[in-house]
Amino acid sequence: MIQKLIANIKKTNAPIVVGLDPMMKFIPGQIQKAAFSEYGETLQGAAEAIWQYNKGIVDAVYDLIPAVKPQIAMYEQFGIEGMIAFKKTVEYCKEKGLVVIGDVKRGDIGSTSEAYAVGHLGKVTVGENRIAAFDEDFATVNPYLGSDGVKPFLKVCQEEKKGIFVLVKTSNPSSGELQDRLIDKKPLYEIVGEQVAQWGSECMGDAYSYVGAVVGATYPEQGKLLRRVMPKAYILVPGYGAQGGKGADLVHFFNEDGLGAIVNSSRGIIAAYQQEKYARFGAENYADASRQAVIDMREDIAQALAAR
Repeated sequence: MIQKLIANIKKTNAPIVVGLDPMMKFIPGQIQKAAFSEYGETLQGAAEAIWQYNKGIVDAVYDLIPAVKPQIAMYEQFGIEGMIAFKKTVEYCKEKGLVVIGDVKRGDIGSTSEAYAVGHLGKVTVGENRIAAFDEDFATVNPYLGSDGVKPFLKVCQEEKKGIFVLVKTSNPSSGELQDRLIDKKPLYEIVGEQVAQWGSECMGDAYSYVGAVVGATYPEQGKLLRRVMPKAYILVPGYGAQGGKGADLVHFFNEDGLGAIVNSSRGIIAAYQQEKYARFGAENYADASRQAVIDMREDIAQALAAR
């Protein structure tokens, strides 16, 4: 799957992943009204609104981008109905040729980690059948429990030719409380990065590993160091746009071949119509605003890479 991700990036010339992180406050009134008129102000009504909202955005941007990243918590909060919307979103995006990164941040041990890996990336055995459940192409993984939590994912990645992105240096302001702590004179994030490189050596594609890393755009200097530590890992870069990251912060996340990183923007794209910059589109044309936000982001990144 890392090969498909790279092929999609080259095809679109856009190392961008759109975070499909729907919140009710982002969903235009006309979509909510239609969903609630059919299902009421219920969990099913909310899930229907989410699904229609996602579909509109995907229809508007799928030809511009290589991948999407639905954040599962935004769906889980609506219970079973929300998870159905998550599954429908994954399937629809794959039909459109997009790579799907399940932002699930799983991290456990033993049979529990195996079940997470199978549920999101692999196939579960039901009688004599093996069936894919959520069937994302990549999943995000929390490494805090060590190799016991990651190796079940590596096994499924090898079997299914899929991938993971391991949390290394996250974009949130308090990440340094733990991730920057020194151990043997190295910050913890560097040690995790070294481990990612080791895990990745066991799951190589052509030039890049199936094992990638999450490193926030809000920490460009750390990104520069981690790019050297993990030369064969694709870096998923959150924190662009709404969290303050910009194109100029991203250059060191990429390798000299112009590859090696994919930059996420969530509400900066899916809720673009609520920004002053894109207010002219209005709620009725929210998807067109999202398309323009993708075009602007692509140009920002391209200019930054050209100037490095």
